[in-house]
Amino acid sequence: MVTKRTLKIVWQLGTALTLVGSVLFIIYGFKHNLFYSEHALEKFLGQFGIWAPILFIIFQFVQVILPIVPGGIGCLAGILIFGPVMGLIYNYIGICFGSIATFALAKNYGTSIISFFVSKKLRQKYQQWVNHKRFDLIFTLAIFSPIAPDDYLCFLAGTTQMTYKKFSLIILVGKPLPITIFSFGLEWIFRNLFTWIS
Repeated sequence: MVTKRTLKIVWQLGTALTLVGSVLFIIYGFKHNLFYSEHALEKFLGQFGIWAPILFIIFQFVQVILPIVPGGIGCLAGILIFGPVMGLIYNYIGICFGSIATFALAKNYGTSIISFFVSKKLRQKYQQWVNHKRFDLIFTLAIFSPIAPDDYLCFLAGTTQMTYKKFSLIILVGKPLPITIFSFGLEWIFRNLFTWIS
């Protein structure tokens, strides 16, 4: 039987490998002009055809449920790889579906699944929100915020009486703002950092 400790070790290993892969991809991107040559980027994506956006959306979907790398990295990658418009759209699709799946997992499995995915410190910090009579409003404001731990809050919302319909509406309406801020904010930092380094 696979123990909780074994799963955490596998998760940590997956996180490390993903981070290494992200760094290697950035190095590869710089070396082959992917981030500042539209022709080079189109040639790179052409190798994957229609699978390029599909794989990226799946990555963002999984990333919400299993945050193996910081969420900002995925948002930045979407903009750099697919451009500002399509990158933002793919980020939005993957993150929204991932958030709804996270909510569904918590609805079906309760707090037991949260204890596996989320640290005890973070759980204790936000657990009091569940018992607040205005939880729905607090959750909505948090989703609109680019700094709230919204992936965890989606898990948390799944342990309340909030309906799928209300949750989905909050996510679909609230996610565009923080995703846009993260995507373009990190892209601006990345571009300026690259200019400074070069």
